[in-house]
Amino acid sequence: MATSHRSRSGKIRRRDCPVFYNKIPCLPLPLPQPSLAGRGGAGRGGAGRDAIPFKIRRTTMAATPRAVTVVALSGLLVLAFLGQVAAVKPFPVIRLGEKDSRRPILKESIVREVNSNPEAGWRADLNAALSNYTFSQFKRMLGVKPLPKNRLFDFPVKTHPESIKAALPKEFDARTAWPQCKTIGKILDQGHCGSCWAFGAVESLSDRFCIHFGQNITLSVNDLLSCCGVMCGDGCDGGYPILAWQYFVQSGVVTEECDPYFDQIGCSHPGCEPEYPTPVCEKQCKAGNQVWQRSKHFSVSAYRVSSDPRDIMAELYTNGPVEVDFTVYEDFAHYRSGVYKHLTGEVLGGHAVKLIGWGTVDGGDDYWLLANQWNRGWGDDGYFKIARGNNECGIEEDVVGGLPSTKNLALSAVAAEDAELKHAI
Repeated sequence: MATSHRSRSGKIRRRDCPVFYNKIPCLPLPLPQPSLAGRGGAGRGGAGRDAIPFKIRRTTMAATPRAVTVVALSGLLVLAFLGQVAAVKPFPVIRLGEKDSRRPILKESIVREVNSNPEAGWRADLNAALSNYTFSQFKRMLGVKPLPKNRLFDFPVKTHPESIKAALPKEFDARTAWPQCKTIGKILDQGHCGSCWAFGAVESLSDRFCIHFGQNITLSVNDLLSCCGVMCGDGCDGGYPILAWQYFVQSGVVTEECDPYFDQIGCSHPGCEPEYPTPVCEKQCKAGNQVWQRSKHFSVSAYRVSSDPRDIMAELYTNGPVEVDFTVYEDFAHYRSGVYKHLTGEVLGGHAVKLIGWGTVDGGDDYWLLANQWNRGWGDDGYFKIARGNNECGIEEDVVGGLPSTKNLALSAVAAEDAELKHAI
């Protein structure tokens, strides 16, 4: 049973996680203050930087081993139990009726609205990769959980010297900057699972192993998704990007060959069901000639990058692709080309992707260049551009990364050589 202790400062310290509520990780937080600050810009349901008044409604549910008090605060959900508080950032809660959840995510009306707007700056289409998706199935892919604000202080914020930022080029594309790194240009498919938080992290770390150590390796999303457990979130039901990088530091991640992604079908077959549960962590390589622990690759750090666009550019320019997340609205599902800016439709959730470049289009709009993981039938051959410099949809708020470690590299090289020899025999 969980226990907790309140210090003299009023903060609650966790000793253990309650066994009866396993959908929200045990994250100790101070009690909320009389006002809340939303996320700036067009962030995930944020209301700018002004304080948000709220009304409190309490409900006690006695069905659990001990009473649970639910406190609803206009967009903030707080669960208080046994003197402990777990909270999340303000995030819109969308309740769908059965009819709404089964309707197609793609709408011709959105395509017409965007394409008839001369100020849009981007083109919409009925993307083939999402042709069989329902509203609820699309929402499930948006697997970024907003990290509680008190956890943000657990990770350093990285900035770069002014000398580097002053010398940045006007355009940059990691695919051409490091052409020897084949993973940078790969477009993957997360399929039926809300694993975007894991894809963005694993893809970026794979790229960085090539950039820094010359190793063209593809790391395993499945290892991170299934074995990180509650430390990272809820697997296919969403997770925390920065905690994925913490997993790389503490546990490392094996190669894709050792532990391939469980959903190889993708969402292209008729019906596009089922919604697969999170795979079980087996800690055993599927390739019989590989050893789990030898296949591990580590990161030496997990950090956030300053939200200053020039710091983000300098991080990408210096160390390689990074993981970012942003708020997704209905119109984003219809993106085909151009520089995306939110125009229409309701907010659906948070999504993580890999940032690989920046530039400016002929019309003068600055953009970020990103690789999505919805296969090449979506967007601009799997890629998209989004407005740069004004925190469009919160794209500049949560930029995370880490540097690859030399730990285990010798063992990994030996394992790769052994595998090649056995294959040759």
